[in-house]
Amino acid sequence: METYCDRCGEPAAAGGHETCLVARAMEPPRYCAECRRRLIVQVTPTGWTARCSRHGEVHSTPA
Repeated sequence: METYCDRCGEPAAAGGHETCLVARAMEPPRYCAECRRRLIVQVTPTGWTARCSRHGEVHSTPA
């Protein structure tokens, strides 16, 4: 099963995701890593929630 970068949506195995990893330290995911669908993202002062219509929700963890 292929996985995808949750920031740019490209195949994770393709490589070249160094900038994605840096950006993900500060921002929520934008694509589902399982199916490459665009996520519905809600950002709040305390974190974020990202939802895939097929694979459910992912939440940030408070620092």
